[in-house]
Amino acid sequence: MDPQSFFATCPRGLEAVLARELEACGARSPAALGGGVQFAGDLATCYRANLHSRIASRILWKVTESRYATEHDVYDAALRIPWPERFAADRTIRVDVSAIRSPVKSLDFVTLRVKDAVCDRFRADTGRRPDVDTRAPDVRVHAFLDAHTATFYLDTSGEPLWKRGWRGDTGDAPLRENLAAGIIALSGWTGDEPFLDPMCGSGTIVIEAAALALGIAPGSRRRFGLEQLAGFDAKLLGRIREEARTAERRERRVAIFGADQAGTEVARARAATEAAGFAGAIRLKQANMLELPPPAPHGVLVANPPYGVRVGSEAELAALYPKLGDALKARYAGWRCYFLTADLRLAKLIGLKASKRTPLFNGPLECRLFEFRIVAGSMRAERGPAAP
Repeated sequence: MDPQSFFATCPRGLEAVLARELEACGARSPAALGGGVQFAGDLATCYRANLHSRIASRILWKVTESRYATEHDVYDAALRIPWPERFAADRTIRVDVSAIRSPVKSLDFVTLRVKDAVCDRFRADTGRRPDVDTRAPDVRVHAFLDAHTATFYLDTSGEPLWKRGWRGDTGDAPLRENLAAGIIALSGWTGDEPFLDPMCGSGTIVIEAAALALGIAPGSRRRFGLEQLAGFDAKLLGRIREEARTAERRERRVAIFGADQAGTEVARARAATEAAGFAGAIRLKQANMLELPPPAPHGVLVANPPYGVRVGSEAELAALYPKLGDALKARYAGWRCYFLTADLRLAKLIGLKASKRTPLFNGPLECRLFEFRIVAGSMRAERGPAAP
């Protein structure tokens, strides 16, 4: 197979760490763009990216691109693609269209026209057409429109890659797994130091840390959309899965800790870690972060603390942040601490000087990842007045 072009989507702000991750999967010429990474590779690269990427949301396989000016041009471009060579007519489909600075008036109408083009091409070539299933399709077709170009992709992932398949029935978490993994990557933690999430909620961050430290491929328990496409090589995917299993380090000794002041959250985290198979690698306890002693003299702390969009009034949070800074200063000298928040008052009210501020997005919500390197007797910033 000649080198193909792919685009891996990810939460905005994680493009650079995703590019490094994809390069480790064999991607050629990875280029970080807004919301993802463009790269080249063969089938093995595509399969490895789906199985191993902790940060990507989807791996999209570029089919073609075409200049356009109107919705009818987009239809014509989609109609020219020999879709029956890409997947069978008995597969169900879903079409998604996104755009930046596109002149089209309605993305819903363009989505309908692309779907019509796919079905019309199938009818012309085979006398049959695929059915549409917007909830659980076999094949997902993506179109991206900029000001002049329509680019068409096939989704090789299927369900988004942050759905690892290892949470069982423990429910969804407010922080998606690939964002949690990206934050861990930005912290530089690789499993050799103690790791703590003192506000662990349902356990997403500590589970991602355990999977990374033990070398467990994030896609090891799930299927992929690529299995529904023409030319799927089951033996190749089987070999890549076996390579991943061989590389696992399940017996590695790691120091991963989680805590939450709510007993219900600790119970959810415990159920999630057990469902994921990481209960032996993660130690959980019920505790208030403001009173929690560090589990080791040094390490990495990662947390997604409460903020106004999630819980707590502005006044309550304004009172919490200075206490959090005091607790870190009093007990966590020697720790690198990372906090993801949409409440930008944290950096000022916590009373510590941030060594890094990385813009990230939790879904549509703009956030910052603040890094604080806690050193005894220093790093204290002037604290501003609390918000009224």
